[in-house]
Amino acid sequence: MSSSVTSLLIILILSLFFYFNKIQFLNKKSQFMSVLGIIPARYQSSRFPGKPLVKIAGKSMIQRVYEQVGKYKGISFCTIATDDQRIFDHCLTFTNEVVMTSPNHLTGTDRCIEALNSWIEQHNEQPNYVVNIQGDEPFIHPTQLQLVHQCLLNTAADVATLVFEETQTDRLFDVNVVKVVKTKNNRALYFSRQAIPFVRNQSTNDWATHTSFFSHIGLYGFKTEVLLQLKNLKPSALELAESLEQLRWMENGFDVYVAVTDRKTVGIDTPEDLDRLRL
Repeated sequence: MSSSVTSLLIILILSLFFYFNKIQFLNKKSQFMSVLGIIPARYQSSRFPGKPLVKIAGKSMIQRVYEQVGKYKGISFCTIATDDQRIFDHCLTFTNEVVMTSPNHLTGTDRCIEALNSWIEQHNEQPNYVVNIQGDEPFIHPTQLQLVHQCLLNTAADVATLVFEETQTDRLFDVNVVKVVKTKNNRALYFSRQAIPFVRNQSTNDWATHTSFFSHIGLYGFKTEVLLQLKNLKPSALELAESLEQLRWMENGFDVYVAVTDRKTVGIDTPEDLDRLRL
């Protein structure tokens, strides 16, 4: 074989090598970057009306949530979805990424779906994943967003969420703290306001020393095609019993996987929560 033919073959092989590596890189980059963050923020709240607008060290709660999300570069685009003109106008003081949604939504997920459809219509493209960030989590950490994102990428999850290993006995029996049981590969088995699992033959004061308990953190990641399907689901029996929307998804066969975080978030549900934070 002549040297010129050999050189051409080497050039061809190298060209193919770099071409396929470039394709793989672009595919990975597209998969990684195609994540839409949505922050639902409504004004009316039975326990804390106007909560998104309350000030925390000089900034509104909703602005702090938005800025925390911006620290995680895996989310390429983030928008705030509200149903109130006061929140909408305030958000325009620090970002243009805010959309007005219907005041008739019963859940934050419904609001996210409307915001997602608006985003798809505006940008003429559909993201691979959507992350729903609670508007009352001003201290959500970028690593927690990353955990949910990686859970979507690396498991069979239709929906991904966060849990925290719970060791405080009083929180195990607090119905406002949602508990989770999961498989060894982190697929959620059940969410409940009750302390689960039940620890037989032990005093409730000692339960946390005999088995692992996990509390739920309301940060959700969805495959986009799954999120769009959820709007068609009717409230389910377990959901209505526990008042937990994620049980509707599980009862309908969607797989919810959890990622374990070692960071305990500080959510603000009531004025008293805010007062404790300011102490």
